[in-house]
Amino acid sequence: MITIPVALAERSYDVVVGDGARHELSTLMPPQARRAAIVTQEGLPVEVDPGIEHRTFTIGDGERAKSLATVEALCSGFAQWGLTRSDVVVAVGGGLVTDVAGFAAAIYHRGIPVVHVATTLLGQIDAAIGGKTGVNLPDGKNLVGAFWQPWAVICDTALLATLAPREMRSGLGELAKYHFLGGGDLDAMPLDERVAACVAIKAEVVSADEREGGRRAILNYGHTLGHAIEITGDFGLRHGEAVAVGLVYAAELAHRLGRISPERVQEHRRVVGAYDLPSHIPSNLHDDDLMAALARDKKALDGLTFALDGPDGVEVVAGVDPDLVRSTLDTVRSDR
Repeated sequence: MITIPVALAERSYDVVVGDGARHELSTLMPPQARRAAIVTQEGLPVEVDPGIEHRTFTIGDGERAKSLATVEALCSGFAQWGLTRSDVVVAVGGGLVTDVAGFAAAIYHRGIPVVHVATTLLGQIDAAIGGKTGVNLPDGKNLVGAFWQPWAVICDTALLATLAPREMRSGLGELAKYHFLGGGDLDAMPLDERVAACVAIKAEVVSADEREGGRRAILNYGHTLGHAIEITGDFGLRHGEAVAVGLVYAAELAHRLGRISPERVQEHRRVVGAYDLPSHIPSNLHDDDLMAALARDKKALDGLTFALDGPDGVEVVAGVDPDLVRSTLDTVRSDR
């Protein structure tokens, strides 16, 4: 097992990575917990044993399940069972499950411990780590949420072999992001080490900026356009696939701003292509709809704002010219 600490003073915790890591769950429970509410999804073939009394609560699939209604149903179920402030929520699933269960844990009794058992690549290298929880509104993704650091995170890499190809590819979209956040040639590493390397990058960034007051926003690299694609309509792209399009777009935008070379843009396209990820916006998605969604992005505090590559690495750039943002969309259109 590989253990990566997330250093946050009294909120510090460990991320355990390795083949069979889920079997360590009982050793990672809060010592005071007598009951564990296991939050997962129907049909997820992952069983866990927290070593204490437990009950399973299931939520739906897809972005529609990532809602305030789902959180309300969970909290009501916790209350009816008698879950107390000293007990624990165990989230078993991908990013949707850890986001929703983490938010429910953050607000139930004004906060109870949560342990994440991430079952997808996207969850293991990104969603389960860092304490960002939340749900969607019809107006945008992740607009309601809380920072609530987990008690521990488990990344069982054996579970990745059970993923459907599309689910694995979605995780590769997030993994591609880490190539440009200091990960280098991640594709040359064994799987366990690749996951651990991504976790270490995220842990370092989160430790330096827990509540996204500055540097942590670089973890949204590729997400600005990616989220706009996701929220504007149902075009059959998974989260990581939309992020992959966003990575290529961010590189093209950075090049037009004079921040990176054409060769660096090509490196983005190479990494995205090597993971068999899309690099084009769905053809029936209109520029006006995308621009409206980009303006609602959570980072857009001072005009249109993007995480962009540059001479000093990826950093947040605010006040980007809307006309340039719009015209750059052509570079990720397959029909132009």
